[in-house]
Amino acid sequence: MKPYQATAPHFLRIFLAASLILGLQTCDASARRTPSGTVQNRSTMQRSSAKSVKTGNTAATALQSAFYRALKVALPPSPREFRGVWIATVMNIDWPSSATDQYCKQQEDFIRLLDYYRSLNFNAVIVQIRTAGDAFYPSKYSPWSKFFTGKEGQKPATNEDPLAWMILEAHKRGLEFHAWLNPYRATVDAKTRLLSQQHDFFRHPKWMIKYDGRYYYNPGLPEVQSHLVKVIREVVQNYDIDAIHFDDYFYPFKHKAVFNDAAAYKMYARHGQTLDDWRRENINKLISEVSRVIKQEKPWVQFGISPFGVWRNIANDPNGSNTRAGQTNFDNLYADILTWMKNGWIDYLIPQIYWSLDHHKASYRELVCWWSRNSYNTKIYIGNGPYKIRKNEDKAWFDPMEIPKQLTLSRSIPNIFGNAYFSAKSMYAENTDVAALLRKSYYHCPALPPDVFNAAPGVQQIEVPVLVRHGEGFAFQFNQSLQQDCRFALIYTAANLQDLQTRSHAATFQKVYLEAGNRMLLPIMKTGSAKYVALSFLSRYGNETCPLVFEMTGNL
Repeated sequence: MKPYQATAPHFLRIFLAASLILGLQTCDASARRTPSGTVQNRSTMQRSSAKSVKTGNTAATALQSAFYRALKVALPPSPREFRGVWIATVMNIDWPSSATDQYCKQQEDFIRLLDYYRSLNFNAVIVQIRTAGDAFYPSKYSPWSKFFTGKEGQKPATNEDPLAWMILEAHKRGLEFHAWLNPYRATVDAKTRLLSQQHDFFRHPKWMIKYDGRYYYNPGLPEVQSHLVKVIREVVQNYDIDAIHFDDYFYPFKHKAVFNDAAAYKMYARHGQTLDDWRRENINKLISEVSRVIKQEKPWVQFGISPFGVWRNIANDPNGSNTRAGQTNFDNLYADILTWMKNGWIDYLIPQIYWSLDHHKASYRELVCWWSRNSYNTKIYIGNGPYKIRKNEDKAWFDPMEIPKQLTLSRSIPNIFGNAYFSAKSMYAENTDVAALLRKSYYHCPALPPDVFNAAPGVQQIEVPVLVRHGEGFAFQFNQSLQQDCRFALIYTAANLQDLQTRSHAATFQKVYLEAGNRMLLPIMKTGSAKYVALSFLSRYGNETCPLVFEMTGNL
């Protein structure tokens, strides 16, 4: 992102006075992509009326009015589009680069990843914190991951909580943190002697089913479902995450072997219920209960899933996509995705459409359109596969424009609100030319993630702070800590009003995370000489207050 360009004293004084005049009003906007590849704002519904603001030092306000004026300008809310990247930890795909690296080296590598994708104007990271019955955080239910510490069950060489640290570093950079967990995969191979004695393989061996060279939790056992919900509840309760995220691992992809859950089927299936229907019901129960628990604990935390890209082939269902995928969600993985969306159990869906634009069996073009038609009021983002660039038998992936062309298409389709990319190293350690194309042609301007909640409360009354000198600059000083719902300050500056209104690349943007240390004393960066300033706040539900707009008219 570009350096922050407004003059600090001007901006601070502007905010202090204008808040008294205009108040703060919550606004909503969702993103609409156009065929040209731009991101535009589309108003949805007003979630709350204008809020009052407590008054501050009126004498100081009168003195400062000589240097600015508040403008009654119809400034649209910030543009929105999901721009996410998966950071896979299983097998050390993306991070950490080595499980035996010192913790400080792992931290440095993680920060480099965050900084890199922030520089591309991404706004979310999907970080894998549970790979196979393990954890990248201290847990009552799971041992430490061997992909983190080199040995399963071994604590990292630090006294801090690594997950809390990762979340904070993401938020400091204006990135959402989506906690990615694999619920049903218990091991990545059959080498059980390397597992911790605290792993569920040893603690609850009857929960395990061996299949295709690894172990899985049996989805048909009620005690397994209860345990997995506890795992999710622990994360939601203990961490300031933005979302819980599952990928496509439900029942495993089918091979020649038999998934031996016959005993559980005999015990728990309803009379006359087929094996396939029973399996789908098992997954539905977990999704429904995880959704309920998340909203019970923290209603602002999202629940998102990134399933395999094909629901059903049209040969098996007239409502399916015009594809010939070898396996599908509904028939092979027992993931009844449409039911999840119809019932409002999930907040967003990222189908993994990792095929080329015109693949002969499962084309990106066909599947993006199919998911657009079958979104059921759920935010749909598209999962793209840059890991295939220049290393796939499909020659389309040797064209560096394949991903950009996919993005152009998905932006032109209604009900598609962004993209996520698997995986982080695919455009970081390699294919940086493709990343540069995305930054230049699609992500040249920052955007907020979509607002996924249809009836979220707005930010309540905000106290006007006192302006004080702080270090070499200035800071806002509050009588009491800012409310927790006020999560980020959003600041746009521009040389002219048009750049501010259009959010052009000439306008600069700063997204300041409001953490514990700056909720009573909020330092402001030194700035340059931009003439126009817009200020708004973002709540933890993701809705933005109506921007306040000011023109600088003099010098201090």
